[in-house]
Amino acid sequence: MAHSALPTLLVVHDRGSATAWRILSAARGLCRVIFLCEPRNPSYDSELAQLGRHAEIADTTGLGEAEVCRLAESLAPAGVLTFSEHRLRLTAAIAEHCGLRFHSRATAAALTDKYRQRQVLSEAGVQHTGCVLVRDPEEAAAALDRVGTPAVLKPRHGAGSVDTCLITSPGELRFHLAEFTTDGERDFVLEEFLPGDPTRTGPGWADFVSVESLVVDGEPRTAAVNGKPPLVPPFRETGHVLPAPVTAEVAAEVERLAEAAVRALGIRHGITHTEIKFTPRGPRIIEVNGRLGGFIAEIVQRRTGYDMVAAALRLALGLPITGPDPARLHGDRVTFQYLLIPPPGPLRPGPPALLDDLGNLPGVDLVDVSPAADWRTDWRRGTIGAIGTVYGSAADHTELRTLFSQLGERLDQFWRDTDLPRTGAPRPIDTVDHSIDVSTL
Repeated sequence: MAHSALPTLLVVHDRGSATAWRILSAARGLCRVIFLCEPRNPSYDSELAQLGRHAEIADTTGLGEAEVCRLAESLAPAGVLTFSEHRLRLTAAIAEHCGLRFHSRATAAALTDKYRQRQVLSEAGVQHTGCVLVRDPEEAAAALDRVGTPAVLKPRHGAGSVDTCLITSPGELRFHLAEFTTDGERDFVLEEFLPGDPTRTGPGWADFVSVESLVVDGEPRTAAVNGKPPLVPPFRETGHVLPAPVTAEVAAEVERLAEAAVRALGIRHGITHTEIKFTPRGPRIIEVNGRLGGFIAEIVQRRTGYDMVAAALRLALGLPITGPDPARLHGDRVTFQYLLIPPPGPLRPGPPALLDDLGNLPGVDLVDVSPAADWRTDWRRGTIGAIGTVYGSAADHTELRTLFSQLGERLDQFWRDTDLPRTGAPRPIDTVDHSIDVSTL
């Protein structure tokens, strides 16, 4: 297969927001893709095996950062990028070594370090959020004294709401730190809880949105503002709604905040996914992600026909881009994805027919369910614990709220409580002061 006419693009691959198949499809006629990855990594080895001869792979198994950078240089790339949160820092190192467009090392560090990101945004005057580092359970009382209660505990490095929960007392913090570090020491951050203002989105919706931005030479352009169905406790996201259920004025407000955050973090090129919560003090940043958000490319393409994966490739290569057609972002119907996230357990599943029946609801186009044979409910897994996704659309947000209610009723039948006793210290769902709506984080 001849590649002489096409530039070479390196994709530092891992589990993320775009599969290898999706990347190769977007690259057709645009560039030659070489995946820098560990082909026997169990997170994606079956995916790469299915590609067979279609994928060019540069094996990085066992290589250190400097060795990966030298390997990348030997491939004469015209660009580099990643769709994986876990590979942002390595991709930044490759870009610096090869003189390519991507986040600087400092920017990548702030994007993947929740504590550092809070510092940068505060120093830039964008937003101050109380945040402290915590590792030792014995630090619990002092940490809570600095942040206040309630607070949110989350890994310093991570994504997908893994090991993220509400903290209301030093005892809870000690318990969860001990629980989360059973397999080894990890750094966590304890952040101030951002109370929600549900009036901005209205009943039936989560009180936060995500802003998807295309960044060209340091200038962010909004591609979409996605709304969200209500969270599953403690803080697990359940999907996306496009367009978001907010007014044009509110959308413009969150776009300005996202743009300020992107500039403060020094992001020069690529796609960002910024989560913003509505609070009584106005919109507040939850976090900025320096890559395409999970599921975002799919919902934007279904809604507008715009290919955000292809846009990411073009940005990495320094090619001109346009954004989605604004008219198609705000057309006649509302597009959605709904993740099937188990509620806090212990639970046992109902008859599979209850999930099959979801496809008969008006507005549902596809039900993609693939629970593992030994699947289990565990709130600590965050959105990774989803057993499937429901795709569809509705005439408007009112109709979609009704559909979500119907989905919820059927899922309540499927997620049936067991009579298993709960042991040990209480989990967040047991200990949360229910005068606090955890779905408003």
